[in-house]
Amino acid sequence: MCGRYATTRSAGDLSAVFESYDDTDGRLGPDHNVAPTDPVPVVRVDPEQGRVLSVGRWGLVPHSAKSAGGAARMINARAETVATSRAYAVPFARRRCLVPADGWYEWVRRAGGGKQPYFMTPRDGSVLALAGIWSRWETSLTFSVLTTAAVGELAEVHDRMPLLLPADRWADWLAPADDPAALLAAPSPQWLAGLEIRPVGPAVGNVRNNGPDLVARVPVDRERSHGESALF
Repeated sequence: MCGRYATTRSAGDLSAVFESYDDTDGRLGPDHNVAPTDPVPVVRVDPEQGRVLSVGRWGLVPHSAKSAGGAARMINARAETVATSRAYAVPFARRRCLVPADGWYEWVRRAGGGKQPYFMTPRDGSVLALAGIWSRWETSLTFSVLTTAAVGELAEVHDRMPLLLPADRWADWLAPADDPAALLAAPSPQWLAGLEIRPVGPAVGNVRNNGPDLVARVPVDRERSHGESALF
């Protein structure tokens, strides 16, 4: 998974979808071009309040870190090693979260030069829940998104994808688990077939750009892109 995604639903909508208390205090707005260290919504469990919709910064900073300077390098944690990684093992065991998203971006290199961006998003417009882990650093909640080997047509876009959690897996992901590694299975090919692989314009490549035009479908020259059998 690369370092961009979109999350545009209001806190009220997300609180309803994830049945969570809204603790964002109006600090979030729609973001069609989320980049590392940006503030975005995450759903976690608070011992006193239950499910809570919070503001998290993308890029986990371990509680013991002396600075947050490495956050941008810790936006993703590999599912294959998260349980044993020095940086991620404790958050994975104790502090798992859901990361609401409309979809995520990847870039495919064109045979004739340059890269074509794609937006992976549910065909039915529903919200995605990316598997995440979180930590507190000073006054900030920080998090990483788990990634796993890409499945099916998604593998023609990139060899990795975020670990996506269908709604029937949200409760287990958030709950304490004797064997959290059992929660790391990728969703079924049938569920993944509900995702659209949508070609979008190059403007998303600039982190300063934002707005719904970034996720609008654009025509693509079949002869200039790899993986055309899956990407059109």
